[in-house]
Amino acid sequence: MIVKATEEEIQEIWTKSADALFEGTTHQFQPSTERVNELIDNALKKGCYYLVFRQENKLAGWVLAGPSADFFSKEEIGFIYELYVASEYRGRGLAKPLMQKAIDELSIKGYPEIRLSVHAGNFAQHVYRELGFVDKQISMSLQVVKRP
Repeated sequence: MIVKATEEEIQEIWTKSADALFEGTTHQFQPSTERVNELIDNALKKGCYYLVFRQENKLAGWVLAGPSADFFSKEEIGFIYELYVASEYRGRGLAKPLMQKAIDELSIKGYPEIRLSVHAGNFAQHVYRELGFVDKQISMSLQVVKRP
């Protein structure tokens, strides 16, 4: 069953979020505890919330969802900020139900669109596409080599 996280579950998520972010960014960003706390605190303050799936009385996965705004139009949209399934629960089909629950809740709240961001190498892209997400914007990067 997927439910809104309790305070205790949020605290447990905080202890695992640095690793989840590191993995979600395809090992490109290793956040400090301070940065994780800042990111989560900011999200929760603006109305985001965690939905969790517990299995065998353990936190098997979570999704962080809530409001956002389109950069250009400032139109309010729903946003899925994070999806994580613990490694020992992968391959059991937990990602889709977590995502679907977030989509359902954001839809009920009346958001005209739901977005998410995903790193290019993140293996969860196939799940997002299967749920109907499509590329809307591509973020490109160029590593600049400092010259002496």
